Amino acid sequence: MISMKKTQLLDKANSRFSKKQLARLETAIDFAAQAHATQKRIGGEPYIIHPVAVAGYLCDWNLDLDTLIAGLLHDVVEDTDVELPEIEKQFGHDVAFLVDGVTKLGELRKGMREIDSYLPATKDNLTKLLIATGQDIRVIIIKLADRLNNLQTLYALPRDKQQKIALESLRVFAPLADRLNMGRVRVQIEEISFSYLDKHRFNFLKKQMKKRLGRASKKLDRVRADVAKLLNQNHIKFTMDGRIKSVYSLHKKLEKYEQNLDAIHDLIALRIIVPNKNACYQALGLINGLYTPMTDRIKDYIAMPKPNGYQSLHTTVVTPDEQIVEFQIRTERMHDYAERGLAASFHYNEQKLTDAYKKGQIAAMPANLDWIADLQKAAARLAAGQKVDTEKLRLNLFSDRIFVYTPRGDIFDLPDGALPLDFAYRVHSDVGARAQSFKVNGRIAKSDTPLKTGDVVEIITRNNIRPTIDWLKRIVTSHARQKIKQQLRRELKK
Repeated sequence: MISMKKTQLLDKANSRFSKKQLARLETAIDFAAQAHATQKRIGGEPYIIHPVAVAGYLCDWNLDLDTLIAGLLHDVVEDTDVELPEIEKQFGHDVAFLVDGVTKLGELRKGMREIDSYLPATKDNLTKLLIATGQDIRVIIIKLADRLNNLQTLYALPRDKQQKIALESLRVFAPLADRLNMGRVRVQIEEISFSYLDKHRFNFLKKQMKKRLGRASKKLDRVRADVAKLLNQNHIKFTMDGRIKSVYSLHKKLEKYEQNLDAIHDLIALRIIVPNKNACYQALGLINGLYTPMTDRIKDYIAMPKPNGYQSLHTTVVTPDEQIVEFQIRTERMHDYAERGLAASFHYNEQKLTDAYKKGQIAAMPANLDWIADLQKAAARLAAGQKVDTEKLRLNLFSDRIFVYTPRGDIFDLPDGALPLDFAYRVHSDVGARAQSFKVNGRIAKSDTPLKTGDVVEIITRNNIRPTIDWLKRIVTSHARQKIKQQLRRELKK
């Protein structure tokens, strides 16, 4: 079994890496197999099956070679006699750095209180997890791969452990995957976790969905054929497939609609992948011309991405035979990012992002990933023995995000509820320190006006303005709070 799994991983990696890199990967597999040689999982299979599976996920997500090797070795220091210096000697500083991050996270989580509710304990754990892995986001991605494989083998554990792991996964790891926009991973974690936490509800909703989809399948085939014909007639290259709503997503949505399944119109969506952004809008126009669009359900997430960076056009239409169908239209790259999120960013910007992480730094990133820079700063402050307000950090990182613009069109992301002075400090601490007043969408705005996505904020500055203690009441972000306190201390020294 071990040799078969090894061959499968090497075959998977063959198209991505050179012969020299594959040899290094094979050495890592053998090293991990030797380290875990006497260990077995609770289900009885050799332990090495788990780290090889973790590395397989990381390969599927197109992570770099160091991350794959760290995935293979992620349990070695914690569970065997192998020590970190040996890993560094064999595989280099970068792999050792990642393995150390995963190991420290494991040690930290042992000291966390049990998750016995959906309330503050979960949020506290999430913050600790983030801070512990803050020096390199690839550590978080390795942990997601680790958790996904553990969930897929949850059947071997006693029921109380199944419940504990499933609950933590649903309330900690699924939101984490969502924050990284790793949509496919989030859905997998949610589905498995929910099936263990509420098996009866899971099976009931699954049956309901099967009935609905069975009745709609023939009508949907006609819609698919009509849309394909229309796109071909207009010379638009495309691929089209269906996306079935996950059981857990349906469960959450039914809570908003008083359990009325008839009110849910996106049990299945047709996903259309086209070559470029112009083709997205052209396809949207054609589909809305072919059918009757539900105008309140046309969403342009290309011009205005979701806070986690998701981009796509959505439209829900009514066909002549009164079938309601949702369409999602996007480019291949948008689709890849929707599925693999930050992992896709590493793939598309490998030199820019991965090299920066290897140096323990943060590269210039899209606005929707600015929260990672905040996370790294918090980790650096902790490493230096400084205090960090973990509740404020959690709020800033995992509350809903908004996108706010400068008059020049520069985009900044902030937590939902942020105020104009928070925005000024996000632009630059010197701009914030000289902020006299603000205009939001061309109109003078009070300092306690909550900003919202799409707002254009103009900061009116004066050179003789200085921060005061009162400013701390006009902000909500820890970033602005930290900067104002630093500036107040400097003023005090003067």
